[in-house]
Amino acid sequence: MKNRLFEPGFAATGRELASRLSRQLQSFVLLFVVVAFAFSSVNLEAQRAKRAAIATRWAKDVDVTNPLPEYPRPQMVRKDWLSLNGIWQFQSGLADEPVPANPLRSKIVVPFPVESALSGVMMHFDRLWYRRTFSVPADWNGKRIILHFGAVDYESEVYINGKSVGIHKGGYDPFSYDITPYLAAAGPQEIVVRVFDPTDVGGQPRGKQSTNPEGIMFTPTSGIWQSVWLEPVNQLSIKDLKIVPDIDKNELHLTVNTTDPSRAAAIHVAVKDGDNAVQSFDGKADTEVRISIPAPRLWTPETPFLYSLDISLSAGGENTDQVSSYFGMRKISIGKSGDYIRMLLNNQPVFQLGPLDQGFWPEGIYTAPTDEALKSDIEMMKAMGFNMVRKHIKVEPARWYYWADKLGLMVWQDMPSPNSYPDVAQAIPPIDKEEFESELHRMVETHWNSPSIIMWVVFNEGQGEFDAGRLAGMVKALDPSRLVNEATGFNITGAGDVNDLHLYPGPGVRTPTPNQALANGEMGGIGYRVTGHTWNANEVGNYAASNPDDLLYLYAEYMNDVKDLRDNKGLSAVVYTEVTDVMQELVGLMTYDRIPKVDPAKIALANHFMLKMPTYTAVVATSDETGQDWKYTTTKPADDWTMPGYSDAQWLEGKGGFGSGNDHAGTSWTTSDIWMRKHFNPGSMSTDQMANLVVRDIHMGTVEVFINGVRAYTSRGQNSSWEYRAISSEARASIRPNADNVLSVHCARGTESQFIDAGLNERISADQ
Repeated sequence: MKNRLFEPGFAATGRELASRLSRQLQSFVLLFVVVAFAFSSVNLEAQRAKRAAIATRWAKDVDVTNPLPEYPRPQMVRKDWLSLNGIWQFQSGLADEPVPANPLRSKIVVPFPVESALSGVMMHFDRLWYRRTFSVPADWNGKRIILHFGAVDYESEVYINGKSVGIHKGGYDPFSYDITPYLAAAGPQEIVVRVFDPTDVGGQPRGKQSTNPEGIMFTPTSGIWQSVWLEPVNQLSIKDLKIVPDIDKNELHLTVNTTDPSRAAAIHVAVKDGDNAVQSFDGKADTEVRISIPAPRLWTPETPFLYSLDISLSAGGENTDQVSSYFGMRKISIGKSGDYIRMLLNNQPVFQLGPLDQGFWPEGIYTAPTDEALKSDIEMMKAMGFNMVRKHIKVEPARWYYWADKLGLMVWQDMPSPNSYPDVAQAIPPIDKEEFESELHRMVETHWNSPSIIMWVVFNEGQGEFDAGRLAGMVKALDPSRLVNEATGFNITGAGDVNDLHLYPGPGVRTPTPNQALANGEMGGIGYRVTGHTWNANEVGNYAASNPDDLLYLYAEYMNDVKDLRDNKGLSAVVYTEVTDVMQELVGLMTYDRIPKVDPAKIALANHFMLKMPTYTAVVATSDETGQDWKYTTTKPADDWTMPGYSDAQWLEGKGGFGSGNDHAGTSWTTSDIWMRKHFNPGSMSTDQMANLVVRDIHMGTVEVFINGVRAYTSRGQNSSWEYRAISSEARASIRPNADNVLSVHCARGTESQFIDAGLNERISADQ
């Protein structure tokens, strides 16, 4: 039954009114709604989605009787399963009440959160009840029946046929129960789920959810918001997998954990490249095994190759379980590249450029309407030329990571924060530190097999931050194969692999630290309102861009600044805010209903120059590592001192750099000015090589650089590290291959310090 009534353009006035009611009135509204539901008929087949203010093009494709029908867990797939998504009974609840009588008073479409239009409810309640029945397929007889939940926000208790089977806390991680002992011998089986979601008064991780959605806070996601399904398994079965690639040793480290580690179980593993066998391995379950991967094909954003895995489990000669999975051979690390610590992918420096992605949908809030919609977001980011995305204080369903793995998008995975900018009128609840740490642990363990995830981000902008260094260490110990960012934005203690600054509009970068890569974890935020594609049609405001050209121009300007910071300040990654508008926040490259504000190809063109890290080879070496010989004078020379024929025989000789109070000073310079000369032979350089020549210098004061008497480069002020700068075309044309040339430098000291060193480099690998 397709949803034919979901049309864009209708204002959700009831929902907007409810979200603005004061806390004093909310209890009255809740009572009113409960009474109204009591008089409504339970006609489940008539359930329809409601109308959001705007909607994406996929909303109309939702089949409310079978939404999100794809297998929910792509990295551990079994062939036999049963989706429980669809129409359930539903009603709001009260604290400490018993399981309500059947039937419940209304209905809901699972797995869409209760606040969403696609759920058919579109209101917020702290306490919820769900109910449905199901039948166990006859060919599952004799099997253990496992009930899976992708995610329920926040606390849930599950009842099967009237008996509680367990309580789970945590709004972002999957959980499951063996419900076999609770099943009736025959006939329909009943499942009831109790949910409690305190949202912004509980202190638990909640990301951008608020019951007062305004500014940068958005609609809550309460209740079941990811898929629910059943699977039959044997008594001894595969519980989970841990997959760690090692490209340095051409190995895959694999652990197949079982439901009974005390049994001597064996595994058979088949590694495939499509239909072609790559490797076959037999070993023990519940222990790490190492499988050779000959001549591995590496996973990158440009070539996101995935190997497939078929894993079978046996004990006593009997096959007890079989699952399929996949993996990518890739390595993420930090290391020295040129002058800076950089982020490395597969041991090579790769600049990471991506948008902030908050993962909200106008019709589904936290839950995308369809799997195709999930995929489309990642396809659009790729089309815009990004190679990375920061998943902002939200954890997605497993299929989102599958598409990032398959399509090739590196992921910074944030831990959802507690106390996310609460309303100033509300009392700030204490942080549930124990719950935060527990959910952080579970987030890592749940998603550590995904090759696209290359960084765990523990805290965002100091929100609920505590023990950042200790927690960063905990995450690194859990998963040494990935980078750890202790705190993106501020409150940096120096723990973790990344020193991450937020700067608006930006971009910016911190001073380099000895053992961390530098990142700009948020910048940009160019506001542009597209009429007809806003959550609130009446919203007005002053935005930086008034048309697509304005937005593109400003974006390109920022990328030019990013390029300079990448090349000359050591910036290793940047996150642009953001990929889509979210409700009242209108700073996306797409609208909330996923309409691009600018031609994606034009954004990709602006991004194109960022994604390949430049490398350089010295033509005239600088003195940052080894002092280089120069002729110099501190007395003003004749006007022709830059010319090749000028005689500098009376000048002094010294090693660079020149200055005072600098560790790299090879020769003391304390006067107001210094003039320097050096002869060089560039060898047999081609025209293309000549075109790639740049000055590399550090200066504290005003510097002038000449080649063969022709001005090449001038700069005032100072830079605190060696930077690469373009030289004039006239100076480049003056260079004679396979002949003697002269590099001349004049520096006037700065107001507070003085230092100079310079050289020439050829830029040998980057798009120009």
